[in-house]
Amino acid sequence: MTLTRRDLWLFWLFALLLLATGLGLRDPWPADEPRFALVAKQMVESGDWLFPHRGTELYSDKPPLFMWMQAGLLWLTGEMRIAFLLPSLLAALGTLWCVVDLGSRLWTRRIGVYAGWAVLLTLQFTWQAKKAQIDPMVVFWITLSCYALLRHVLRGPDWRLWVLGWAAAGLGTITKGVGVLALLVLVPAGIAALRGWPGVRVHARDARFWLGPLAFVAACGVWLVPMLVAALGNGSGDYRAYVDDILLRQTVTRYANSWHHGQPWWYFIEVALTAWLPTMLALPWALPAWRRRLRRRDARYVVPLGWVLLVFVFFSIPSGKRDMYILPALPMLALALAPLLPGLLRKPAAQRLLLGFVALFSVVALAAGLAMLLGEPGFERRFMEGRDAHVAGGLAWMFAAVGAFGLGGCLWFGRRRAHAALVAMLAALWVLYSLVGAPLLNDGSSSRGLMRNVGAAIGPDAELGLVGWREQQLLMADRPAADFGFKREPALQFADGVRWQHARPASRWLLVEQGEGLPACIDPARARDMDVANGRRWWLLDAEATRGCR
Repeated sequence: MTLTRRDLWLFWLFALLLLATGLGLRDPWPADEPRFALVAKQMVESGDWLFPHRGTELYSDKPPLFMWMQAGLLWLTGEMRIAFLLPSLLAALGTLWCVVDLGSRLWTRRIGVYAGWAVLLTLQFTWQAKKAQIDPMVVFWITLSCYALLRHVLRGPDWRLWVLGWAAAGLGTITKGVGVLALLVLVPAGIAALRGWPGVRVHARDARFWLGPLAFVAACGVWLVPMLVAALGNGSGDYRAYVDDILLRQTVTRYANSWHHGQPWWYFIEVALTAWLPTMLALPWALPAWRRRLRRRDARYVVPLGWVLLVFVFFSIPSGKRDMYILPALPMLALALAPLLPGLLRKPAAQRLLLGFVALFSVVALAAGLAMLLGEPGFERRFMEGRDAHVAGGLAWMFAAVGAFGLGGCLWFGRRRAHAALVAMLAALWVLYSLVGAPLLNDGSSSRGLMRNVGAAIGPDAELGLVGWREQQLLMADRPAADFGFKREPALQFADGVRWQHARPASRWLLVEQGEGLPACIDPARARDMDVANGRRWWLLDAEATRGCR
């Protein structure tokens, strides 16, 4: 086996270790995971896959492709703990494959492996890959589209890849509207081609060029066409509101006039310099190296880097910003960085900087673990609200172990192999988090503990209604639960809940979030405090507790 082939196998083993460890050991956590898992579960149970539902209401915040994948895997496996996380795992592995293969084709196999490591070791990438949010799937579709389009314009023409690139962008769009951003890679490619840069051609004069836009429309139509036909033919105001919300308010309006997550224009620069560590530690050497290669008119750099810049500009314009929005730009940045890494890692200054990062990260983790073991720091008190006491001890030992492992790696590998110490520390971090941290946090984060206690309190034959609920309560309930709307005002939900309860007062209970306080009509002596879950206090009410509310 050649050295490069061995390095490739080692990379994929580490990728599986970091990304797949812990699969099946936890339930969905807020904010987004329970929402998507609940929608997928209801798709399987109801058979209505075209229009997602959250409880009794239509869910129009996101297109359904990601939830279709979760629902399909739930139908295949019958196990929610596996089905809800598996799409993110497969998407992350697919993203890494695209980066490794494209790096190998544009440069060498060794460079492809370096590109893969640059993505895998980035903190935000692995963190998102281990969560069941839409973003890892969007990153995959965008990266697949860039992969296919770059192979066409830099190593083509290859019209099958051209069609694949546009189709992947279309599938990304019906996963989350920003999937269309992948097509912006044609902007720097077109400019470079017009300026006569060697090695880049868009082939726009060939009639087969138009197969790409047709593939994009066809991919979007997989969902859009049947949805529009069904919604507009239904005649219901709810379905027409669904169309307006998902096609206009959640896309155009949300971009032009964001209504939450306000941040300054430089926010994503801050995100890249922190959440994209340790990869961004290479920037002091990468920036002048990129400048030299651009002066040599090397299109392999200008096209991915130009696209990364366009993505940053696009997301920086609206006021609403979240840290994961910018994640799709990481794979192409890593691709442009990878050819520089072999030489960079031979620089003593780069090794010292990397070793300093590993040492600092390890010291912070070790200090946090020791502080939790030997005292009760403020961050622990805030974090432990609503959680069992044993959780703190387990997390403390986990932090201490990560810190000790990282410091041990620094001593073992030294200044000449700081990158090996980095891999060792991050492997310890993600494996221990997956096997120790996530299972310890699961009951409190997923509301499984709350809903287990609720089920025990009301007995197996009782009925349960939810007021002011969150997706995790309905998902984790041990029985079918009634809801009275999700977006409706809590007071209206409560009024309907009381009427529902008093139709069968002997067997029906209400689980109510306290919010600003329980309604004055409730008998406090009959209300059962179910403690705090997900930062909210919950109360269990029987018919006697709500007698004065009729």
